[in-house]
Amino acid sequence: MKILHLDTNHQLLLNQLNDLGFQNDEDYSSSKEDIETKINQYDGIILRSRFSIDKQFLDAATNLKFIGRVGAGLENIDCAYAEEKRITLIAAPEGNRNAVGEHALGMLLSLFNKLNKADAEVRQGKWLREDNRGIELYGKTVGIIGYGNMGKSFARKLRGFDVEVLCYDIKPHVGDENAKQVSLKEFQEQVEVVSLHTPQTPLTLNMINTKFINQFKKPFWFLNTARGKSVVTDDVVDALKSGKILGAGLDVLEYEKASFENLFSSEMPYAFQYLINAQNVILSPHVAGWTIESKEKLAQTIVNKIKAKFC
Repeated sequence: MKILHLDTNHQLLLNQLNDLGFQNDEDYSSSKEDIETKINQYDGIILRSRFSIDKQFLDAATNLKFIGRVGAGLENIDCAYAEEKRITLIAAPEGNRNAVGEHALGMLLSLFNKLNKADAEVRQGKWLREDNRGIELYGKTVGIIGYGNMGKSFARKLRGFDVEVLCYDIKPHVGDENAKQVSLKEFQEQVEVVSLHTPQTPLTLNMINTKFINQFKKPFWFLNTARGKSVVTDDVVDALKSGKILGAGLDVLEYEKASFENLFSSEMPYAFQYLINAQNVILSPHVAGWTIESKEKLAQTIVNKIKAKFC
C-alpha cells in the first residue's frame, strides 16, 4: 500500500510505517490541485490540517482506503462522503488529550492568580501586590462542555483541587468519577468556570453567543481549548465588558484559517483588538495539544490504528 504524507510529523510515523511494509511518499509543498492529479496512485493519506478534503478531492482519490489525521478533529474532511466511498477515517484524540487538559488547567490558574499581568508589571518595575491578589480554585464549581477525550482529561487534572466538576454533553451517560453529568439548565445554574471541549460540528458553530452566555446564573470564567468557530468573539467581548464573563483563556479563535496555521486573512477585527489589551484574557496560538510529548503520541496513535486496520 502507498501512503502520501501531506504534512510533516514525528519521524516515527514514517519509520514505523516503512517497517510495516508501506511505501511512504512525502509532498509538503504542492498545491491541492497538483495533489489531486496524482492522488489516485495512493491507498492512504496522512495530514494535519494543510487543506480540506472535499468531494472533488475524494472523487479524484479513486484508490483511497484511509485518511489519517494527526490530530483530534475531522472537520476539514467531508466525512459523510468519505464514508460513503468506504474510506476509513483515522484521528488521534488520544494523542494530545493530556496536553490539552494541562493547558486548560494552566490557563485557569494563570487567570485566577493574574500571572500574566503581574509578570508584565514586574518587568516594567511595578511592584503592585494588592492589585495582583488572586483567587483560589478551592471550592469552585467547574463546568465542562463536551465530555470526551479532552474534557475527561481536564477533569482528571482537577482532582487534586477540591472542586466540584460538572459536565454537559449531548451524549447520555458519559459522566464518571471525575465529573457529574447534569442537564444544561443545572449546569448553567451552578458553574463558576466554563471550559469548552467540543468538536466543530453544525451544532457547535457559534454555540457560545450572547443568548447562551446570559443563561448562566453566575458570572463565570471561560476557557476555550476546542475550536474557535464555536465562539462568537464579539459576544464574548461584550460579556467581558459587562462582567458576565470574569476572564477568558482562549487557545483558539474564530478568526483562524481552516488550516489553523494562520490567524487573519484581512485587517484585525475590533473584538480581537479588545482581547489583546484586556488584562483578564490569556491568549495562545492553538497550541493546547501542541507539546513535545503529544507530537510523538499523536504519530504513534496513527501508526497503531493503521496497523490494527490494515496489517
